[in-house]
Amino acid sequence: MSSPLSSLGRNRKMPLPEAPSPGRPVPFKQTISLEDEDVLFNNILSSCPRMKLQTETASTSKQTALAKDSAPTDLELMNSMMQKMTLLEQRVRSQAQEIQKKDRKIAILEQKIKSLQRTKDELLDSSRTEELEAKCLQLQNRVWEMEQFLNDYGMIWVGESESLSDSELLEKSPETGPEIQPSQAFWKPGHSTASRFQVDFDLILKNVKDLNILAGEGESKVERTEGGARLRQLDPIPLSLYKNGIVMFNGPFRSYEEPCTQQCLQDIMDGYFPTELQRRYPEGIPFQVTDRRDVMFRQSQRWDTFPGQGQKVGGLQPTDSNFQETSEIPGPKLTMDQFLNRLPRAVIRDGQVMDIREPIREALQGTGGTKKSSVILVETPSLTAMKERLKISEQNRSPSASNISTLRIKSENGDQTYIVKMSFTETIADLRTYLAQYRGTQSNLYDIISAFPQQAYSDDSKTLEEYGLVPNATLLLRPKRL
Repeated sequence: MSSPLSSLGRNRKMPLPEAPSPGRPVPFKQTISLEDEDVLFNNILSSCPRMKLQTETASTSKQTALAKDSAPTDLELMNSMMQKMTLLEQRVRSQAQEIQKKDRKIAILEQKIKSLQRTKDELLDSSRTEELEAKCLQLQNRVWEMEQFLNDYGMIWVGESESLSDSELLEKSPETGPEIQPSQAFWKPGHSTASRFQVDFDLILKNVKDLNILAGEGESKVERTEGGARLRQLDPIPLSLYKNGIVMFNGPFRSYEEPCTQQCLQDIMDGYFPTELQRRYPEGIPFQVTDRRDVMFRQSQRWDTFPGQGQKVGGLQPTDSNFQETSEIPGPKLTMDQFLNRLPRAVIRDGQVMDIREPIREALQGTGGTKKSSVILVETPSLTAMKERLKISEQNRSPSASNISTLRIKSENGDQTYIVKMSFTETIADLRTYLAQYRGTQSNLYDIISAFPQQAYSDDSKTLEEYGLVPNATLLLRPKRL
């Protein structure tokens, strides 16, 4: 049998709930339930499994139901704190990422603002500079017009006194400015005349190379013919630069004092094609420049002039003796047939058709009516040696050289015949060099051939002896076919 005390130990009774003491604070953390926190909590922890409390026995569920009215246990407090800490950590991480994105966006916007501000400042500076340049040009034109107006009436602007500097002129106001005596004022020609045009030869040569590339130098273009089409390279414009002017195409000579020449060269120095060629060559044209800046060009007079150099008061200073002089227009000259082909065949005068070409041909050829073919003796080292030998007396004269070849070369149209004396060891390239001195054209624009036997001498490195052009030979020049 069991004692009454043992029966009391079996059935444990639940203690009565005690009222919370008013003096002991409950360690609960106040939570601020906001709508955005609930939404954020639901979005973040939507995938996480919800923690559910499982009751092990019916007694424990009963105890939990009874514990709702009592204080939470330590385990419940710990779980609640862990959940809130997890939520806060996730919110802190998301806000940190958002802050980083906004910082990057702010940095990009600040960089854009700086670049726009810099561009705005540059535009303001450039517009201010352009405004000042336009105003300066306007004032210069006005001064020039005023000087021209005074010049028309025989008056000259004498300017201010020399003793008054520019800084003093800026400080003095028009109302309190000093009076200038007429005896103290004088005319300064340099202030009222345009500066002399200066030619930069090196800059012209540099810009011409760039312009030739833009114009397609060396490129071939399709040219339509009667039977179809063919490839053709652009013929460059010959341009010769002299000390006192230029020669474009086949002339005439153009002095640097002419406004059209200054405009043409100024366009090239500025990096543009000459304006005067824009209508004729709208797509540009290559240039073949000959630099003869050390040569003074003298135009040939059509009438007899007094011998010697003319002198005048205030004239140009005499040129340096180191400069060479020439009066020959570079480039091939027009033959008689080419000149006659440019003339009309006939003209109508007083109702009659009159021939033009034949009378001019007879006048050029002479009364005999036979065509004169000019013979040109080409200056070579072998010819110079022969001339020096003839100057020596016959007693002291050395025997003539046996290795000299005499070449008789006819031009393309047969109007000129070149007599060339060369050594057996000289090459075809030397022959082309000698001919270029008299023809004024490039040495690679023609072929050297012989009629019998028919052969072309195209290898410039071979000597006359290797080609068999000794001791004499007759050759022809033929335009090279593209």
